[in-house]
Amino acid sequence: MQTGTDQTTDQQAGGQQPALAVLDALVAAAPGARRIDTHANIVFLIGADAYKMKRAVRFPFLDYSTLELRRKAVSAELRRNRLFAPGLYLGETAIFQSAAGALTLGGEGTPVEPLVHMRRFDETQTLDRLALAGPLPEPLLDQLAATLAGAHTGAGIRPAGPWLADLASYIEQNDAAFRNFPELFPKSEVVALGSAARAAHGRLSELILARGRQGLIRLAHGDAHLANVAIVDGAPLLFDAIEFDDAVATGDVLYDLAFALMDLVERGQPAGACRLLNRYLDLSPLPGGEAGLAALPFYISMRAAIRAKIAASSIAAQRCETAAEGQRRAAQAYFALARQALEPATPRLVAVGGLSGSGKSTVARALAPHLAPLPGARVLRSDIERKRGLGIAETEPAPPEAYTQAASDAVYAVLVDKARAALAAGHSVILDAVYAKPGEREEVAALAAALELSFSGFWLEADPQILAARVAARKGDASDATAAIVARQLTYDIGPLNWRRIETGADAAASLAAVRDALDGV
Repeated sequence: MQTGTDQTTDQQAGGQQPALAVLDALVAAAPGARRIDTHANIVFLIGADAYKMKRAVRFPFLDYSTLELRRKAVSAELRRNRLFAPGLYLGETAIFQSAAGALTLGGEGTPVEPLVHMRRFDETQTLDRLALAGPLPEPLLDQLAATLAGAHTGAGIRPAGPWLADLASYIEQNDAAFRNFPELFPKSEVVALGSAARAAHGRLSELILARGRQGLIRLAHGDAHLANVAIVDGAPLLFDAIEFDDAVATGDVLYDLAFALMDLVERGQPAGACRLLNRYLDLSPLPGGEAGLAALPFYISMRAAIRAKIAASSIAAQRCETAAEGQRRAAQAYFALARQALEPATPRLVAVGGLSGSGKSTVARALAPHLAPLPGARVLRSDIERKRGLGIAETEPAPPEAYTQAASDAVYAVLVDKARAALAAGHSVILDAVYAKPGEREEVAALAAALELSFSGFWLEADPQILAARVAARKGDASDATAAIVARQLTYDIGPLNWRRIETGADAAASLAAVRDALDGV
């Protein structure tokens, strides 16, 4: 298929055939070895090692069409990826040609095809493969959030202006690429997506420039979708960062995060995407997370569009019709998601209150993926914001002075401020706190009224014995509540309560269903 985007020539591809033959022979001779083809690379897994060859291709976004360009790309890949996975990237090697003309992997002679030498890991442990078995576990998503937050915190700061211009060029490149595949992407839908993306870019330009002034445009991984994260030594590890162009790897930290979010949504795991987003914002020390949510639907759409373009461009390189058909389906699914992410959405504010152990956090987390826009509501929890404000780990007990009335008022003020920023950004919010005082509840309702948004308040209740048992069973949680604290809370006079009461004693699914039914009726 002629794509117009892959400018590989027969001569270029043929020039790599002798080197490919050497590696294919090694794969054929080694038990458990295999070859993996992508649009830009070919990876050979042999024994405990992996060798990556750059394809002799030229796309609008990368150029490996000459031997010298591929040599530079191999060196750049090692330099970039050792920032994220130093234990995986072992060094450079090559297919060498001896004076007699023999070709070997490594050894001596003239290097005729450069290779990245990596430590092989269990390829079944990449997150895209794990996601095929079902939803990724919440602890793994929490680890991934911490990994990404750490990578972004240490990444180099870049100016926003050039990246904003690059975003505009990506929109046009995507549009041009889609037009080359009318059998995959109907022209009317391509036009609609391009128009929506250009409008979003214009609407968000000032926000993106402001985020640049906050230091939130960074040279990060650049390609952090699920296939580029693997469980190595028990923890998620980023690999295969963008090396061919620092400009392509540069972006808003939320744009870098958006790749994994988009991938989870496309794979039918919106709850996982919502969890990852919230834990990332909880754990990242960088500012402006809630305000930046205004750009997130656009970023998700851009990531999906780029994946659609790459999948379409990869069809011709597949070695069998089954693989080619898989790429066609992927291209269309990503394209549909790119359009969906830019659909208008009206945010809403929800507050979930109740005594400790009533199930507030469980209900809030379960409800969040069901609120627009993608990938779900921002959940703001008082226990987490308290520890964040103190600069301590979520599971570290807070000192007694963190629970004075003044300190509590300050935490509730932070919840309102962050909720205001997220709602103003067009993102739904769920507030998770006790809300035992009428004034606290009134302030939340007033926030929604001031922004002219829908508000729903829920008060969760359970028998005292259940509250105490749940609190006692908690491990590794941000809450410092104990059975004694529950007993004290039970003496509170909560005053007039106009929030909807939800019984959460036995069936968590029934409690969530009751909350969702109430929201659907608003």
